Amino acid sequence: MKVLVAYASKHGSTAEIAQRIAERLRARGADAEARPLAEANDLGEPEAVVLGSAVYIGSWMKEASAFVERHCEELSHKPVWLFSSGPTGTEPSDVGVSQKQLAALQAIGPRDHRLFHGVLDASKLGSIERKMAKAVKAPMGDFRDWSAIEDYADEIAAALN
Repeated sequence: MKVLVAYASKHGSTAEIAQRIAERLRARGADAEARPLAEANDLGEPEAVVLGSAVYIGSWMKEASAFVERHCEELSHKPVWLFSSGPTGTEPSDVGVSQKQLAALQAIGPRDHRLFHGVLDASKLGSIERKMAKAVKAPMGDFRDWSAIEDYADEIAAALN
């Protein structure tokens, strides 16, 4: 089955999650490809879609929200899974994505949505981003749980078979 894993990533962390999901899907027999949303304009070809975005202040990146809005009709007729990459730290978090954003994503009828902890690397942040991270005392580091990401990909692969 042909699967598009499309993503919006500002500093690369979400892209790496999408690539890991695509790799895992390929290992489970799917024809999966990870692409940035800017390169994923044609949705006619894939039979299933996994969409992901970095989350900032409770919302997906503008390009990801616009993609969902632009392709809402097409996406609502395909199996779709979603993931968000956002909060840092190790505490469980179910508040990384706002209720407004979740409602907008529900319009496409996703089979599931997962929120994964992300990465906050001061060396990749602009001066305003560094000040904001410091102001909210956001923990720096890579907090991605690769086992949870791979488990999610395995669940998607099982559903596709």
